[in-house]
Amino acid sequence: MSSAILQIDLDAVLANWRALDAASGPACETAAVVKADAYGLGADRVAPALARAGVRRFFVALAEEGAALRQTLGEAVDIFVLSGHMAGDTEMIGDLGLTPMLNSLDQVTRHFEALPGAPFGVQLDTGMNRLGMEAGEWAAVAPIVLGAAPRLFLSHLACADEPEHPANAAQLTEFHRLTDGTAVPRSLAATGGVLLGRDYCFDLTRPGIGLYGGAPFAAARPVVRLSLPVVQVREVLAGETVGYGCTWRADEDSRIATVAAGYADGLMRTLSGKGTLWADGTPCPLVGRVSMDLITVDVTHLREVPEALDILCAEQGIEALASAAGTIGYEVLTALGRRYARHYIGGAG
Repeated sequence: MSSAILQIDLDAVLANWRALDAASGPACETAAVVKADAYGLGADRVAPALARAGVRRFFVALAEEGAALRQTLGEAVDIFVLSGHMAGDTEMIGDLGLTPMLNSLDQVTRHFEALPGAPFGVQLDTGMNRLGMEAGEWAAVAPIVLGAAPRLFLSHLACADEPEHPANAAQLTEFHRLTDGTAVPRSLAATGGVLLGRDYCFDLTRPGIGLYGGAPFAAARPVVRLSLPVVQVREVLAGETVGYGCTWRADEDSRIATVAAGYADGLMRTLSGKGTLWADGTPCPLVGRVSMDLITVDVTHLREVPEALDILCAEQGIEALASAAGTIGYEVLTALGRRYARHYIGGAG
């Protein structure tokens, strides 16, 4: 069974970053979020391309991700850790010059005691109730923390993909209330926040999903193409069934292609009987259940069956596939399996 091919267009990543950078305005720096292995696309290839294009600040979720990124990028960039300074992270943060976004009083205490004078940022909760210090916590430590010169204030919008949602304006107001007059650089906007307008951009934006071709950045260039090899084509007579559970029955004599990918490769089982693959622009329905390593596709209408069928392509991007699976583009990307042969194009900067 030959491997499926996942093609990753680094030039498209760079074009998306430049477009979001332009939207953020000339007075605002544009960072890049490369957590979760650059949303499943390979931080060891994506981050250097972004660095060559001029990105100097990167965000990861965990200190371990920051450690790997430091080894890849060297000392010339800043790496911010969104989970902050967790117990056990001190050596990595200190030795590798990572910048934790402190999320709680406990993290402030840990960082100041373990790494006095080391860089840090502060994450504030403006209404998402996930990470960050609430207003009361922040008020209790603000004089001490401000005296230690934080590198960045950060908060995260809960509903940035819904431009008319009242939470956006409410969080913007709260962020201003907590940070105005501090003279500390500020970041509120990820991809969705950038698209809300420059009032949300402050000093630094940190796009993630938009770099990789996902919503809500509708103008994004597609980044990935996923081609799945056809292992076998068989004739299925009218009345015969295909796959586990016999869930699909042929209404007429059909040709069914068995294709090498399944839920072990990130193709959600919810695509069973709902997904579509493409043969040079022609849609081919996925029939039967998605299994661990294989799916089955109706190719009766094709004059000639190609060696591979595309499930991510110009005709079906990550958001369209996510819609068919009942999920979001983030999950489609981060679920992409390690068995794919990854081919990178472009990315010279």
